[in-house]
Amino acid sequence: MSHLMNTYARLPIAFSHGNGSWVTDSEGKRYLDALSGIAVNTLGHNHPRLVAAVAEQAGRLLHASNLFRIPEQERLADRLCELSGMKEAFFCNSGCEANEAAIKLARFLGHEQGIDSPAIVVMERAFHGRTMATLSATGNRKAQAGFEPLVSGFVRVPYNDLEAIRAIARHNKKVVAVMLEIIQGEGGINLADHAFQRGLRALCDDRGWLLICDEVQCGMGRTGTWFAFQHAGIVPDIVTLAKGLGGGVPIGACLATGKAAGLFQPGNHGSTFGGNPLAATAALTTIEVIEQEGLIAHAVSVGEQIRQGLARALAGQRSVVDIRGQGLMIGIELDRPCGELVTRALAAGLLINVTADKVVRLLPPLTFSNEEAQELVTRLAALIGEFLSVP
Repeated sequence: MSHLMNTYARLPIAFSHGNGSWVTDSEGKRYLDALSGIAVNTLGHNHPRLVAAVAEQAGRLLHASNLFRIPEQERLADRLCELSGMKEAFFCNSGCEANEAAIKLARFLGHEQGIDSPAIVVMERAFHGRTMATLSATGNRKAQAGFEPLVSGFVRVPYNDLEAIRAIARHNKKVVAVMLEIIQGEGGINLADHAFQRGLRALCDDRGWLLICDEVQCGMGRTGTWFAFQHAGIVPDIVTLAKGLGGGVPIGACLATGKAAGLFQPGNHGSTFGGNPLAATAALTTIEVIEQEGLIAHAVSVGEQIRQGLARALAGQRSVVDIRGQGLMIGIELDRPCGELVTRALAAGLLINVTADKVVRLLPPLTFSNEEAQELVTRLAALIGEFLSVP
């Protein structure tokens, strides 16, 4: 019996190695990876540039405390701020830590403004993490159950409902920020309307609130721009990143601009491992490869190929509610729970995920080829068709 804490319902396979969009298990079976470690393996598996950069950095210096300057971290902060329009960056190890930093920034600003109990508007079906503050911000009662009392200071509204937020603005004078996933990943691949995003930006400006965009899952080129908020032409005050930032090496980031920049001073926040030389090198290399291989434009075209291919292959299936997404972040919503499709896909040599009970989630690496996209469409459409044919 394993001594691992039983926090995951792990599937009964173990992978031994991977190459590109394919992984091989310990028994020698190959799988087409349409999940990429839940949007983590941006460059697929065993990308030669990333492998070489990480190995070289490991041979020089794995870790240096943030008590000292870390040149790789400084270069990474420069690149991310250049790409995002932000002014400064804090580095940590995960998405929930990045979101914790964002929450702390918002509360810190609130206290500076004389608000004794600052509140943050959050969305239904949101997922911001599993630490106590980010769990409290999350809109998933199943994830929260058993961990009460939750952290106070969060006001929940329906997703894409600007009027609900305006109503809160009229009655709650303690709000300091709004926290938004541009695309809700765990919530079922739900997209924030561009008009909603622009209206929210205008409302935050009018009220002096911070706009926090959680791009932990949808950032780093996955949707066809470096950051998903760029599709709507807005600029948030805070952006959070993780998952795909390091191409598989754990790293998170909280980027800030405007009133959110310059708030934290020494002693206000920190991270032992955050932005160490190894993680920063992995992120810098991931960014370089995305740029030099044209992977952002590629994500647009391949994502469109997958969505259109599935729409054609599943046409006439009335149980397919919707096929939606942006770039290589795709959801196929069915009219019934479909968790068993994950194990059916494994048997067919395909890695997928089901979220929000009824949504098949696809998050292929940005290096996914056109041939692999067609293979994915062929295999997945057949699986969904067989699943829906059972009474």
